[in-house]
Amino acid sequence: MNKYYLGVDLGSTTSKAVIINDNDEIIGRGITNTRANYSVAADITKDEAIYNARFSVLKKNLEKQMEVKPEFKQYITDLESVFQYEQFKIRLDKLGDELVKTCRNYSPDKEKQEEMIAHLIDIRRAFKPKIKHEYLYNNLGAKNQFFRDIVSEKYNEEVNKLDLSLFEPMMTIWDKSISPAENEKVKFDFRELVYKAMDELKKKYQELPDTASENTSVNFDVEMNLLKGKFENAEDTLRQHIDEISALEFNIANMTGTGYGRALLPFPQECIRSEILCHAFGAHAIFPDTRTVLDIGGQDTKAIQVDQYGLVTSFQMNDRCAAGCGRYLGYIADEMSISLNELGPMAMKAEREVNICSTCTVFAGAELRELTNLGEKREDILGGLHKAIIMRAMSLIARSGGAFNEFTFTGGVARNPAIVKYLTELVRENYGNDIKINIDTDSIFMGALGGALFAKTNVSADLPTKKKKQEVHA
Repeated sequence: MNKYYLGVDLGSTTSKAVIINDNDEIIGRGITNTRANYSVAADITKDEAIYNARFSVLKKNLEKQMEVKPEFKQYITDLESVFQYEQFKIRLDKLGDELVKTCRNYSPDKEKQEEMIAHLIDIRRAFKPKIKHEYLYNNLGAKNQFFRDIVSEKYNEEVNKLDLSLFEPMMTIWDKSISPAENEKVKFDFRELVYKAMDELKKKYQELPDTASENTSVNFDVEMNLLKGKFENAEDTLRQHIDEISALEFNIANMTGTGYGRALLPFPQECIRSEILCHAFGAHAIFPDTRTVLDIGGQDTKAIQVDQYGLVTSFQMNDRCAAGCGRYLGYIADEMSISLNELGPMAMKAEREVNICSTCTVFAGAELRELTNLGEKREDILGGLHKAIIMRAMSLIARSGGAFNEFTFTGGVARNPAIVKYLTELVRENYGNDIKINIDTDSIFMGALGGALFAKTNVSADLPTKKKKQEVHA
């Protein structure tokens, strides 16, 4: 029986899980937003990693066919995205029930109550096909957007079309409903959802046009060229493997929990590790010549020095507040009424960086409003803000010992292009052009990967004694 090893990184804003095999290969990844209920977040991200692992095994089993028939690879990519839509659809129905339940408890005015319930039903009916289209044609499942964020954006759009007097009560209903719905554990039947996803794909491929429209994604062009007229062959071959991977037992031989909320994980104490150790170990596994690691997470920033084995030799961290971390950026996005994903691209358009006096979350709103009132462009304000965040990080790097050999950037903030831009510029400026900077597509999973590797190797390691007292929230 194959053995697998699980690492769970329970962060303050996102929770990640990674499953590796005996060859240290990543076979499954899962990610979700961290909820008020840490146990639920851990369970969901573990389940997502196992679903992803099943698709990895499926691809491995069909490796030879995919080499000669690229439509197989495209079909499985599509299938996983639509599988995620089938999960989404079930959660959306549960949220719909919760919204109606909240509405009935919210307003004693029966007439008003029925009006709002009618609007809630209409809202869901309006945006459900739009989201389905995003999953089927624009690969929304690969973008790691969370259920709350996807639905919130569409819900807000529809509520803004209603009479202004309904805005506050409709948003109150949303706020009271999303957490209960999100924290409900939902057990999905993998085989059942895969077959439903295959049925959806069959309809999609049967309706593929001969030419793509101007607004169609590149992914759709690829699918059209590969799968029009060929999908039935891919589908029939795939069905032969579905039952096998659905019944596959993922024997988790050992597990490690890490992250901001690791003390709340339902793991034995000996299976809990510092996230500083795990990010260092994970970064070193992907980039063996790494000697310096910078992790910017949701709640804190850590500059870490590692040896040739990936073990920590020194570190510095900002754990006094969330200034310059993921939560701070989320607060800035809320203040500017834009999504978190828009911050970095907007900052990239800056013509100059406005001087930001403070990156304190408490004062950020007031400073943003003051700069806006002075006529500063939003792009230039964000440029200055992103640069200020990296200036703080550079101070931690210097105090930890500087940057050597290869420098690896981990954590969710590594997905922000403006952060990457300013980090690259300042590392080069301070430590020379010869230093190699590593930023991987899996940067957000480095802590969970390190956890999985610790679970497999059982290496005995701890933080350097003289620095250990600084780790309050690591």
